[in-house]
Amino acid sequence: MNFDNDITACLHVLNEGGLILYPTDTIWGIGCDATNTDAVDRIYKLKKRKEEKAMIVLLADERDVLKWVAQPDLRVFDYLKTAPKPTTVIYDGGIGLATNLMPPDQTVAIRLVKDEFCRHLLKRFRKPIVSTSANISGESPPSHFASITDTVKRGVDYIVKWRQAEVAPAQPSAVIRWTRQGKPEVLRP
Repeated sequence: MNFDNDITACLHVLNEGGLILYPTDTIWGIGCDATNTDAVDRIYKLKKRKEEKAMIVLLADERDVLKWVAQPDLRVFDYLKTAPKPTTVIYDGGIGLATNLMPPDQTVAIRLVKDEFCRHLLKRFRKPIVSTSANISGESPPSHFASITDTVKRGVDYIVKWRQAEVAPAQPSAVIRWTRQGKPEVLRP
C-alpha cells in the first residue's frame, strides 16, 4: 500500500472542512465530511447542483450503518453480500449527518465500500464521507481520473494521487431502496 501520504493529507483536509477528489470502489468522487453542513454546501456549489438532489455517503462496514441510520433492516446486509457490483442503499431514518445532505424525508444513500483506500480513509476518519461523482451536474461522470475536468480539480482542496494512472473505465454503483417488506427496489441497476 503506497497511499499513506494521501490518507494523511485527506484526513487533514476533511478535518478542516475541505473537499477531496478521490478514487472509490466505483468512479472518482468529490468527498467531504458528511457531518459538516458547510463542506456539503461547498460540494453543491462546485457541482452546480440543487440541494434537493441527495448525495451518497460512504461507510466502511455494517456496524457503521447502525450508527448513522435509525433502525435499519439487518436483512439488507445479507442482500449486499450477494450483490454483483457495488450497491448504494437508500435507508429511511438517517441520523447525525449534515442537514443539507438528506432530503426532507430523512432518507440517506449509503454504500459500504470494499475498496482498500476508501476503507482505510473511512476507518481513520471515523465519520461518513460524501461521495458524489467528480463532475459538474448534468455532465457525464468521469470513467477514470484523466476525464475529470480542470474545473472540478481546481474546486477541491486535495487530489489523491493513488490510482490516477488507471485507465480502465469505471461504472457508478447500483442503487436500491430497501422496502419496508424487506426487499430491494432497484432504482439504478
